Amino acid sequence: MSMELAASNELRVLLQLITSRDTDIAISMLARSGIAAEACEDAAALAREMSAGTGAVVIAEEVLDDQGYSRVLHALRSQPPWSDLPVIVAARSGAEALESSEAIEQLGNVTVLERPMRVSSLASSVQSALKARKRQYQLRATLEGLREADQRKTEFLATMAHELRNPLAPLRTALNIVSTQHPTPEKRKALHAMMDRQVTHMVHLIDDLMEVSRVTHGKIALRSSVIALNDVVRDAVEVTRALINAAHQTLQLELPPDPCHVLGDEVRLAQVFSNLLNNASKFTPSKGTIRVSLSQDEDTVRVQVIDSGIGIPDDMLETVFGMFVQITGTQRAVHAGLGIGLTLVRNLVELHGGRVYASSTGTNEGTTMTVELPRVVAPESENTAASAGTEWNTAERQKVLVVDDNRDAADSLAQLLELLGANTSVAYGGEEALNAMMSSHPTVAFVDIGMPGMNGYQVATRVRSTDSLAGTVLIALTGWGQANDRERILSSGFDHHLIKPADIQTLTQLLNSFA
Repeated sequence: MSMELAASNELRVLLQLITSRDTDIAISMLARSGIAAEACEDAAALAREMSAGTGAVVIAEEVLDDQGYSRVLHALRSQPPWSDLPVIVAARSGAEALESSEAIEQLGNVTVLERPMRVSSLASSVQSALKARKRQYQLRATLEGLREADQRKTEFLATMAHELRNPLAPLRTALNIVSTQHPTPEKRKALHAMMDRQVTHMVHLIDDLMEVSRVTHGKIALRSSVIALNDVVRDAVEVTRALINAAHQTLQLELPPDPCHVLGDEVRLAQVFSNLLNNASKFTPSKGTIRVSLSQDEDTVRVQVIDSGIGIPDDMLETVFGMFVQITGTQRAVHAGLGIGLTLVRNLVELHGGRVYASSTGTNEGTTMTVELPRVVAPESENTAASAGTEWNTAERQKVLVVDDNRDAADSLAQLLELLGANTSVAYGGEEALNAMMSSHPTVAFVDIGMPGMNGYQVATRVRSTDSLAGTVLIALTGWGQANDRERILSSGFDHHLIKPADIQTLTQLLNSFA
């Protein structure tokens, strides 16, 4: 049954009276009150129509003795928890005895009208029954909304847990290389750049996790700009190369010499292609081949991830993009996961105005995943002068105090600021920070908010009430990033609000502005 038909049936009244004349009169009378009513031939027909949707049922007492009455009871007992279908029984004289009968009690939400019925009584009873039924439908909508919100939240958290693991592999690999292999300066620089990209990736994902409204409304905000998809594909390959190498697979990367530009979020699109590459590697046997190609025409930029793996059955080529969908079969079962990667891929691609689809010629014939995105005109050459002045102004070394109860966070930030040219000291708590400020009078203080004992808000209040510290620039460096957090932080006396982890360019530009 279509959804439209089911909706149209939800407020109809089903009738089974004794004579066709009584039925015709009742239908005509209800129609004058704007109520749609339909006659049912017998109890079996009544039960069948009830399953198709109804707002209320009007039956004669004699129906209780019908051979098909058990089907009516079964339909009533099979109602979902939110439903309590109103039943109006047209009883013979002496209705008092009927009201206490076992048959009436089995009907549940029942109203008894004694025959002969007054027209106004029947119409009033049916209208009351339909009002009650509408409230039940409202309850159903509320329950479905809660269930959908809970499902979205579950999907979102599962997606985040899945995606946060992707950048961890190259980060750990880079740390191992730096600590054990003593790479050349050029190699170290490349590793640092890669680690910075992956940390940025994780920061964006965590930003989404903190935005609660996106969970309940299923929204993800894109940080869109004109980007070269060539670079995004290279980044995705970088993320998954360790997995592909570990599986002893061959990766072929086919990129055109000229950049292919799209309007999109670089981190999100890197997620798309790293997910596709992860899937390709997961379902391709050892020594198999994975090929990534990028091409463009007048309107479209196209990326294809082609593997020599086990393939996808024809009937699953579309459903693989559903949430938690897993392809059955012993080979796929070995790699069973949450089944969320391709759902994320489709959602992100569609947010970018594109489409993604799968094709496969059969079992063990491999799979091709194709992503198509709208092509945009290449931007003019960027003015590199915009990046000028990002080095620390050392004409006057700033005295900087870093305040954080997390010692690793405090010490590492202090070391970074030292490299940038600051004269840096560290405090690991609020009281310690105030004592340090009174003795050294720093020009700038980076202060964590969520510290035990004296928190960052209290530190700011004390600093602002001390005349000798009036010139100290207070910067909140915290994981609290909601709009109300920022408002409270700035109103408590801080001059600036930064989200952990702050990138080096932001720190440099901010401190240069003080110099």
